[in-house]
Formats: sequence, C-alpha cells, structure tokens
Amino acid sequence: MDPELAVLAGTAGTTLIGLLTTETWQQARNGFCSLWRRAQPERLEAISAELDTTRSDLLAAQANGDPDARDELGAEWQGRIRRLLVAHPEETEALRELIGELDPSASLARSVNQQATASGDSRIYQAGSNQTFVQR
Repeated sequence: MDPELAVLAGTAGTTLIGLLTTETWQQARNGFCSLWRRAQPERLEAISAELDTTRSDLLAAQANGDPDARDELGAEWQGRIRRLLVAHPEETEALRELIGELDPSASLARSVNQQATASGDSRIYQAGSNQTFVQR
C-alpha cells in the first residue's frame, strides 16, 4: 500500500474520532457517509450505523473514564478508511478535502522525494520543512 494512503487513513480516523463528541459530529458523519455513498453504495447503511454505534461507544467510554477507547475506535476507523482507499483510490482527494473542511489543523502532508549528489568537499542540506543553520 502507498505510504501516503496509510498516513491519510490514519489522519482521517483520528479526525473522525476526535469529532464524534463535538458539535461538528453531524457534518463529519455526513462527509464520511458521502465517501461510502460514492465508492461503495451497498455499504452505506452499514457504515452509517457503525458511525452511530462508534459515537455511542465513545460517549459511554468517556462517561466511564475509559481512556483507551478513543485509540481503539480510531484504529478501527483507520482500517475501514484504509481499505476504502485501497479499493477506491479515486476517493483520496475527496477524503483529503473532507479532512481539510472538518479539521483545518489536521496534518495532511504529502510525501516528498528528495535526491542529491555530492562530490568533492561539497555538502548537501535537505529538509522537508524549515531548516536552521548556525555558523561556527
């Protein structure tokens, strides 16, 4: 599997679980259901019910002080989303947009491939983000 899809599925699962107990819950539910409606319409009813069950489970876990439930439920949804993307990679960009709408602060970094060749006494400095140099 493409590592970028795995990261996207992980971010999507975390974002979804994080929104289940917020005011944005219904918007998140509708957005994820729309992904399944396009890609696997025969699974829409089941996914819709699973989202509702997951929300109920998370609310109950929070009320009972179960700190592990959030991570467990997130992993379940990460797997569902990953399988959806593997079967329907055309939904990748739609999922990326949905996450951006639901949680603009979510990290949706794309993979970067850097190559360099040094010769002689040259040095190469590469970074996927900010880079700081300190003169000595």
